[in-house]
Amino acid sequence: MLETLRRIEKQNKVETAHRTLQTAGQVFRYAVQTGRAIRDITADLKGALPATTVKHMAAFTEPKEVAELLRALDAFNGTLTVQCAIKLAPLVFVRPSELRMAKWTDIDLNEGTWQYLVSKTKTDHIVPLSTQALAILHEIHPVSGHGEYVFQGGHSPLKPMSESAVNAALKRMGYDTKTQITGHGFRAMARTILHERLNIDPAIIEHQLAHKVPDTLGAAYNRTKFIEQRTTMMQSWADYLDELKAGAKIIPIKTA
Repeated sequence: MLETLRRIEKQNKVETAHRTLQTAGQVFRYAVQTGRAIRDITADLKGALPATTVKHMAAFTEPKEVAELLRALDAFNGTLTVQCAIKLAPLVFVRPSELRMAKWTDIDLNEGTWQYLVSKTKTDHIVPLSTQALAILHEIHPVSGHGEYVFQGGHSPLKPMSESAVNAALKRMGYDTKTQITGHGFRAMARTILHERLNIDPAIIEHQLAHKVPDTLGAAYNRTKFIEQRTTMMQSWADYLDELKAGAKIIPIKTA
């Protein structure tokens, strides 16, 4: 087993080696349960592989850089679908896959909410929509409102927008998606600035990011927790981005 893992490691695929070890462990445990093996030998290989390096998604967290990015997003000359997607991305800071798979049946334009099942955590989630986010959705509605997906694919309206569409747009604008900003980076951008610049409670931010973080009483994530504070936060965030884009002097927002 170790010899096999070392071959993968020597190819500089440390993460793959770790995943292989994990999968092998599942196989061995199943073998033990079904009488095919005596024990899970992978348990003896704990620490045998070098630790993986955590790679953070590229993101802007300085207001000046964010302001320039927002102005670039507004000036982007692409299809209306991609234009609306990249403008909505920083406002809702959901996972890229959730953005491109957004469905009209999950969005209530009257209530100003977007509810969907988070594929990563298998939890129901609510995104309060700011007036700015709603304006973007109203803009794209005449184009895709009759179909299933908010952001339809370029080759077929029955499919969602390509998973590479947002990053491709960022690259067209001249951004390096490995070192500067990526579609997933809007989440890190929002998390950092909401806490450090707008003084938002991290617990509220984490819930809006749909992270499964138990509270002090051990209660699991639930979609309605902090919903009033999150609604206020999402509007304040959208207003903050507008002010940044306009070049206004930003005063941190005091929150309870």
